[in-house]
Amino acid sequence: MPLSPLEHDRHYGELDQVIRAYTGQPADDTPDKPSQALAAYLRQTWHSRPWALAIAERQLRDYADHPPGRLRLRLGEFYTIPDVGLPENDIQQWLHCLADHIKHSIEKGEVPPPGTPATHWEWHARFPELGQFLGGWFSQDMPDEFNDHHTAVEDYRTSTDPHLVARLAGELHELLALDLDEPDYALAVAELGMEVDPPAPYSPSAWLALVADRLTGPQAQYGP
Repeated sequence: MPLSPLEHDRHYGELDQVIRAYTGQPADDTPDKPSQALAAYLRQTWHSRPWALAIAERQLRDYADHPPGRLRLRLGEFYTIPDVGLPENDIQQWLHCLADHIKHSIEKGEVPPPGTPATHWEWHARFPELGQFLGGWFSQDMPDEFNDHHTAVEDYRTSTDPHLVARLAGELHELLALDLDEPDYALAVAELGMEVDPPAPYSPSAWLALVADRLTGPQAQYGP
């Protein structure tokens, strides 16, 4: 029978997070240097869930040392590693390489400094509520669902738990504190799921600041 959510998380939950960090990224780790995907995982996890690194290291080694057989895979009783672009025969060595890099980072206390997210996974791991907001309310269907951007923001504000609204406001301020160039803000909102342009005449960063003010300030109308 398929793995229950509890069994999945107990044995493979953090392994899955590491593998998800490779979405759209090459698995080009070497013994001397982690890939950009693993560096992003280390950076985000050190600063948000440092205790999870030891779990990841153990689950990676356990999986590499005890790979699933075909029967258990067919029955759905085992986690299946998605295609990361490596030959099947290289997966075991690659998993051990990842575990070695994580172990080295823990034992040497090598904490990557905070920085701008470098991968799709890292953008969503660092700004989860902003990803929900932009991907859910500002997809390509937004013009069919709402009269304008203001109406979409109001729908989010009035239909979402206040604690999550406050979290979104905090993530907006954190993103703006990165002080990116405007093209990089355009890339950021695209990575986080926004599929429409900000309303004229606002740039991406100006609109994000406007939304942050809208969520935390008096409930008055703002411009188009």
